[in-house]
Amino acid sequence: MNVLSASHINKYFFEPEKFQVLQDVNFEVKKGEFLSIIGKSGCGKSTLLYILSTMDTDYEGLLEVNGQRLTGLPQDTLAAFRNEHLGFVFQFHFLLPEFTVLQNVMLPALKLGKYSNKEIEERAYEKLRLVNMTEHARKQSSKLSGGQQQRVAIARALINDPAIIMGDEPTGNLDKANSGLVFDIFRQISHENGQTIITVTHDPDFANGSDRIIEMSDGRIVRH
Repeated sequence: MNVLSASHINKYFFEPEKFQVLQDVNFEVKKGEFLSIIGKSGCGKSTLLYILSTMDTDYEGLLEVNGQRLTGLPQDTLAAFRNEHLGFVFQFHFLLPEFTVLQNVMLPALKLGKYSNKEIEERAYEKLRLVNMTEHARKQSSKLSGGQQQRVAIARALINDPAIIMGDEPTGNLDKANSGLVFDIFRQISHENGQTIITVTHDPDFANGSDRIIEMSDGRIVRH
């Protein structure tokens, strides 16, 4: 079953002059698939990820996620859809430093408003267990190492049980050992929980370990 479908995606930048950054991009992603998008810097892979994540709505073509057409929907509808169905892990963890680990992980669920605070706390502990960070739950996130912070960011991305986790260079700031830990967590999420992972990465080991690689060059898909 396809969880994401991108059809005839074209994207232009207009500064300093008109430039086509994505050219007729078409692909589908299955439920539970662990997908890596690779390519040289400037090939359009991060731009594509921002479109897939509904953060960039200025494109031509059609995007469907979870059977729902997202192209053309208003921003507030997209923001609500993102919070419920998509999880994000970036190169920088974007944790709130003055909050505890537990508070950081709970935030997207509090925003969603689907569960009681007690349930949200239980879910947060469950996600922290998955990334092996429960013993740090009451620590301020600023007191953690970079690798630990990235694992907390993954737990936060998982709190609402999203259909898709999107990663933009999720191991870009990590050493080899921590990159391996993040990779193992992603593989477990996709293969055991049936959640879909779409990551943009420069890390060849990470990409080669995933289920499928999409390679981009000059705004086009050259291998998928």
